[in-house]
Amino acid sequence: MALRTLLFLITNLAVVLTISLILNLLTAIGLLPPDLPLLPLLVGSFVWGVLGAWIALQFSAESAKRMMGIQLVGQGGGAAERWLHDTVAGLAQKAGLPMPEVGIYGSPEWNAFATGPSPKRALVAVSTGILKGMPPEELEAVLAHEMSHVSNGDMVTMTLLQGVINAFVMFLSRAVLFLLPRGDREDGRGMAPPPTMLLIWPLEILLGILGSLITAWFSRHREFRADAGAARLTTPGAMVGALQSLGQVENLQDPRDEPTLATLKINEPPGFLRLFASHPPLEARIRALQQAAGQTKAW
Repeated sequence: MALRTLLFLITNLAVVLTISLILNLLTAIGLLPPDLPLLPLLVGSFVWGVLGAWIALQFSAESAKRMMGIQLVGQGGGAAERWLHDTVAGLAQKAGLPMPEVGIYGSPEWNAFATGPSPKRALVAVSTGILKGMPPEELEAVLAHEMSHVSNGDMVTMTLLQGVINAFVMFLSRAVLFLLPRGDREDGRGMAPPPTMLLIWPLEILLGILGSLITAWFSRHREFRADAGAARLTTPGAMVGALQSLGQVENLQDPRDEPTLATLKINEPPGFLRLFASHPPLEARIRALQQAAGQTKAW
């Protein structure tokens, strides 16, 4: 996890340096005025964007506990709580991961999620609906899916990716102001006319929407990887069965859901809105598992 974070931060630094070189080149050949403070804006945007996302990630598990009303479970408690704790412990050992915190939150929806800044500080939680309603073999596959998110470092990568996109949104929306024609104040200092300030908010919205296409694509990609990881920790049939069961159950919406949580939720909007979906269609996920299982048998 530390190596993943280091490599991602180095990549972010490389992006900043690359853009800086491009800006310097455009200035040198006369396409940009030499007095535009774009480089400080670029550095500041990346600091705020990435650092803000990183800080949010550090408190993600605690925020989830408070927001969702999660009750942590241990080896004590009722039979369902003990089963949940022992199943996660077995999956963590099998995956070579530290034991995460395990919790339950009250909700009729069938859902599970993982969050936290590192495997040592991870949280895996399930709703009371899925704990009571899903067969144990399939629920174990769901828990393996969430443990795969932890093993793959999806929470870190997703958060930092969102931070980079936020940085670009901040930078580009404000850089437009520097490129627009400037008026003159009475003291002779140039400034953007007041109406151009109103461009920041529409530009941030537009760029944010475009950026969400990238985060949604990565989110869908990570679900396939987590499904494959769950199939390895349990069996492909158990994960396929879990997805089929999810497709047969009405996915009641919990108003406390947050997009920063790595969830198992079914998310399949119609038409072009699928480009913004955080999860692939269940049919595609099932098909990918079945194809992988078939290739393994053939091999």
